[in-house]
Amino acid sequence: MTDYQDVRTTRHEQGQEQRVTTFKVTQIIWLLLGILESGLALRILFKLIAVNPSNPFASFLYKVTEPFVAPFASLLGTPSAGNMVLEISSIIAMLVYLLIAWVLERIVYVLFYRPRGLVSTRQTIVSDHTPQQPQEAHLGNSQTVTTNRTMTTQVPVDNNQTVDTQPVKTQTPGSF
Repeated sequence: MTDYQDVRTTRHEQGQEQRVTTFKVTQIIWLLLGILESGLALRILFKLIAVNPSNPFASFLYKVTEPFVAPFASLLGTPSAGNMVLEISSIIAMLVYLLIAWVLERIVYVLFYRPRGLVSTRQTIVSDHTPQQPQEAHLGNSQTVTTNRTMTTQVPVDNNQTVDTQPVKTQTPGSF
């Protein structure tokens, strides 16, 4: 007798796509903040160690970060010694942009995140049982018994939710 069994399980969770999208948007916010904060930190370091402002990379960095530092430029004085400058306004800009990014991330999370819902699991089992026939038996007498069974279950995430289970459906060749 030859036995064959194929089990296919699919899982669907309500709201999973929206949670993934919310996660990706918040990760983009943190990525953009990280790039901005890195640029501002490099600007502070370059000014502090008196990097040549005519260097192409330093010049590019100063031009890119200038719009982000400009609102805070006249807030405080800038202590300097020789060519070295401590840009306190850039440090304040870093803190303000960190707070803005955190608020944006929290707003996206609160507005669009959905808690976990019911998890629906569907399992399909296909069984094929073919009895062994002797070599000399007539080919028209072989019998194949195929069983298809489908079961759908919804599993709660917490103990306050109910479980909904559908009955098992079984098909055999003669029971259409």
